[in-house]
Amino acid sequence: MKHLPLLEQRKIEAKVLAPLIRAFEDEFGKEKTHALVGKTIEALARSDGASISQELEGSPIEKVAALLPKFNEGDALELDVLKQNDSCYEFNVTRCRFAEFYKELGIPELGRLLSCNRDFALSEGISSELELERSQTIMEGASHCDFRFRVKSPPPKAQD
Repeated sequence: MKHLPLLEQRKIEAKVLAPLIRAFEDEFGKEKTHALVGKTIEALARSDGASISQELEGSPIEKVAALLPKFNEGDALELDVLKQNDSCYEFNVTRCRFAEFYKELGIPELGRLLSCNRDFALSEGISSELELERSQTIMEGASHCDFRFRVKSPPPKAQD
């Protein structure tokens, strides 16, 4: 499925996973099911991030910038870049067709679990030096998603 735009991949995944998740919710409870699905999705994203890191050249911030067009194939996102330099890449997503799709499918709450849930783990997989801060998402009803990627500051050196 790598040749498909990411939005199309998520649509296929959601159409298969949503009924399975609902069945597991009925059998094992929503909390337990979502915890297990979330942990699994995060592990997949972390692994994807590590693979991406091997494929792309440059600093962690340069890798994020190079990866963003993959997420935006088919105009899946509309975004405003706020700041980009060697130590940070900050942007807001102002339209998310991923969120629109999950809403149309009638499973907006699963969109966070199956899509947004990947972002932090993907960042960890790309580099342990990369930090993502995000306080809100369109998927959860906000007006925009606030992505703030930064290179972690080195810990202060111990004084002798």
